[in-house]
Amino acid sequence: MSEVTSYGVIGCGMMGQEHLRNIALLSGARVAAIFEPDAEMAERARILAPNATFASSISELLKIEALDCLLIVSPNNFHIAQMEEIARIRPLPLLVEKPLFTDPTDMDALEAFRQSYPAPVWVAMEYRYMPPIAELLAQADGITGGIRMLTIKEHRFPFLEKVGHWNRFNRNTGGTFVEKCCHFFDLMRLVLKSEPVRVSASAGQAVNHMDECYDGEVPDIFDHGYVIVDFENGARAMLELCMFAEGSRYQEEISAVGSDGKIEALVPGPGRFWPEHLGEPPVPQVIVSPRAPKGPQVLPIPVDPTLLDAGDHNGSTFYQHARFLELVRGERLAPEVSLEDGRMAVLMGMAAQRAAVTGEVVYLRDLRLPSAA
Repeated sequence: MSEVTSYGVIGCGMMGQEHLRNIALLSGARVAAIFEPDAEMAERARILAPNATFASSISELLKIEALDCLLIVSPNNFHIAQMEEIARIRPLPLLVEKPLFTDPTDMDALEAFRQSYPAPVWVAMEYRYMPPIAELLAQADGITGGIRMLTIKEHRFPFLEKVGHWNRFNRNTGGTFVEKCCHFFDLMRLVLKSEPVRVSASAGQAVNHMDECYDGEVPDIFDHGYVIVDFENGARAMLELCMFAEGSRYQEEISAVGSDGKIEALVPGPGRFWPEHLGEPPVPQVIVSPRAPKGPQVLPIPVDPTLLDAGDHNGSTFYQHARFLELVRGERLAPEVSLEDGRMAVLMGMAAQRAAVTGEVVYLRDLRLPSAA
């Protein structure tokens, strides 16, 4: 491998362009090749990565010898097939955006891929690397004395417009709890250090996209809901999602509570959506609240403005790539976010989707087989 690590990027829509901006900030990294079939998105990507070669297909991209690693940022329902194509042609270290898959029938293919793929694969879960959430992860056990309750609240803007409106339909996304919320289910497993047992949920489509129509179809995605997850170690977690609450000061609010105290992380939404007349956007915070002696402590967690300008995820995309590059360069032995982590996050999202639709409690064991409906 040369002194500069060269990426091949598959998909350069809105999130793909965020990846391009962050790779450009990394020392010793470059985007060498891009496959983006949409002409408008390709042109935007060309501005961000002017020295990249643009390929007309994945197979053509993989013929470029300079590549050291690959990044998949295509629509959700393309991931598995693209991973299989890469495995057949040229298996390189791979960073693949969440969610890994969108249909339970994909699990056979995912397992076959996992068993045979010879290079490391890292699933992109940016929320782990947001500085206030990273601080919560570092302090949570010590502050709480062992977490018994975890609450994640996201009050945010509606789904943005994507190429071909693919994110408006469950068949493409896996459903809102898969597409949007697998990040949060990943955090639940990471924070609680335990596996989910059962999931209950209530959700629906109340406000967003109901007046839209594409080829005669009205979008069918949830825009709000609650999910409760019981874990093997007895801990409980809850997700509260509202996608018509962009007027909120903080977009994500996470609290972890145990016998000794509580710790919270407050994360603002994208700075580009903050109104200028309100002045500077809010600064991320971590709040530590011991039970005794009482006295909450507010810890500001500022984020480098350069990283804020590079994307919508509070600098986390940059920090994730920095760690992924360590893996590619042999400085790290294994991915921090494994294929199993990615699989379980999707299964939890699927369980939440099913529970919300049926009104029943869904056990994770019932979703682990590829034949699950």
